[in-house]
Amino acid sequence: MRNFRNLGIWKDSFKLVKAVYLFLNDFPKTETYGLVSQMSRAAVSIPSNIAEGSARNTEKDFKRFLEIAMGSAFELETQIMISVDLGLGNKIKADQLLKDLDVLERQINSLINKLKGSQRLNNKH
Repeated sequence: MRNFRNLGIWKDSFKLVKAVYLFLNDFPKTETYGLVSQMSRAAVSIPSNIAEGSARNTEKDFKRFLEIAMGSAFELETQIMISVDLGLGNKIKADQLLKDLDVLERQINSLINKLKGSQRLNNKH
């Protein structure tokens, strides 16, 4: 079992949640049950799945939760792009969120690939 609070990807995804909520503050109230709800759930899902996966006993299980976190990151990325296209929220904040998400997605992907490599090594023994 890993301490998820020590994982850089968890720390970065946790910071991202706050940035998403600050971005969503600029949305009109009519979006409370639309994009605001979808985006906040997707954002919270990223560090939540990283934390849950870190508690799993096998690298394979941890990798699966990282893949779920990646899916949530892609979902959030799409929703940010939709919000920009619809003229919702602050464009400068949206651009920064997209940059931060790109970095986070690369970090998650790197850890997934590292875990895949360790699974291959463990399967050879």
